[in-house]
Amino acid sequence: MRKRFGDTEVLTGIDLEVRTGEVLCVIGPSGSGKSTLLRCFNHLERIDAGRVWIEGELVGWEHHGPAGRLLRERRPRDIRRQRERIGMVFQRFHLFPHRTAVQNVMEGPLAVKRRSRALAAEQARELLDRVGLADRADHYPAQLSGGQQQRVAIARALAMEPTLMLFDEPTSALDPELVGEVLGVMRDLARSGMTMIVVTHEMGFAREVADRVLFMDQGAVVESGHPDDLFTAPRHDRTRAFLSTVL
Repeated sequence: MRKRFGDTEVLTGIDLEVRTGEVLCVIGPSGSGKSTLLRCFNHLERIDAGRVWIEGELVGWEHHGPAGRLLRERRPRDIRRQRERIGMVFQRFHLFPHRTAVQNVMEGPLAVKRRSRALAAEQARELLDRVGLADRADHYPAQLSGGQQQRVAIARALAMEPTLMLFDEPTSALDPELVGEVLGVMRDLARSGMTMIVVTHEMGFAREVADRVLFMDQGAVVESGHPDDLFTAPRHDRTRAFLSTVL
């Protein structure tokens, strides 16, 4: 996979496979291409070379022409259908400020899946309970802490019943004392068997929860491996230099 912005190549040839149920944590310095990599998985960014496949389906593009040898971008509605299966949690919460927590979680099932309001509300309250916010369901975002808002954002992504969850530094906008509550929800998700790709600066979380850790620098994968191996005996000088600054 390759991605360029103007004259700058931000992904320089990523070859990556994630197994069903795997938790992959992506670490690396700022500007190394981690967030761009995530955005390519659900076609928020169009890749310039390569392919992204999720559960055997080509994301964002489709074959056409003689013997299906050509590619064209899928129609917007088809891309939206694909994104339904790919939950994404951003650094910022992006909640609707004029809607309560439960209404924020209900939005996707109502607007996209055409669920009944009663069923969407029941599911939303169950998900808010799952992330520890059953008693905040009727609160507006302004009445919630940053950690609580991020947990609502996670519940909102889960409401679409995704097969893959993408997390783009979900704790970076939080005060330090609020980080733990969000990481706790993510630990529970990992234990449930959810396939997760997590861009994070939380090395303790990566070491504890990840099945595999991937270190990126300058748009490339420098090395990847089991967290015990990568954190205790990295093979590459660049990985060792990075870890020496964050551990």
